[in-house]
Amino acid sequence: SRGAEGAHTAAADACRWIGEAVGRSHARLSDDIRAGRRADLKSGLHRLTDRAFGKLRARAAELGVEPDAYTASLRCLLLSADPDCRTRVFFGIGAGGLFRLRDGSWHDLEPALPPPAALTGEPVVGFGSSAPESGPDGDRLTMDLDIVTGPAPYVEDPLPPPAEPFRFRASVARPGDTLLLCGAGLAEPLRGEPELAAELATRWSPVEAPGLGAFLADTQIRVKGYADDRTAVGVWEA
Repeated sequence: SRGAEGAHTAAADACRWIGEAVGRSHARLSDDIRAGRRADLKSGLHRLTDRAFGKLRARAAELGVEPDAYTASLRCLLLSADPDCRTRVFFGIGAGGLFRLRDGSWHDLEPALPPPAALTGEPVVGFGSSAPESGPDGDRLTMDLDIVTGPAPYVEDPLPPPAEPFRFRASVARPGDTLLLCGAGLAEPLRGEPELAAELATRWSPVEAPGLGAFLADTQIRVKGYADDRTAVGVWEA
């Protein structure tokens, strides 16, 4: 959270709480990802995220500060350890970006936000996703087995949702793809400066991932007018 004192502590809390919750539910999450239970995944991860932000609000109250002074943007990417599972699940809240580099071109996978009127009432299944893709080039995971089940038990007693909407995206990776999950400090120049996008596409198009030093140097390429801190995770699909 820009400009908020103790923002790094809030971010650490959010990471720890989300990590613990995913760890407790990893077997069920893995099964749902492999089986393509998109609705169950979205519902369970939404509640898990709400729970984490509820804890942040409770911690802010303990510290005697406003909730927006002790919060963080949260962006998560779930990857199965099963090498035969190519499904990649993104979820989170707040600013940033999710991009895919395929065949030398960047694709912005960030789920579109619905209009403000759609943010009222009960949660909508498929929130943040457009109509399912079809055809041989469709890459979004669209399997929904229509199994009538209760809510997935990732967390207990979800708390009221945070002010920002929950984002969810499930997609199927191809060999040679590069996924980039990043905060606003890198997402904004990547969207706004074609030269940066082209330069990173040139550097990252080879199938093999760069070394850690090269990756860190690439993410810090200077762009005039953009000076925010940058956080990025890259996934090279073998």
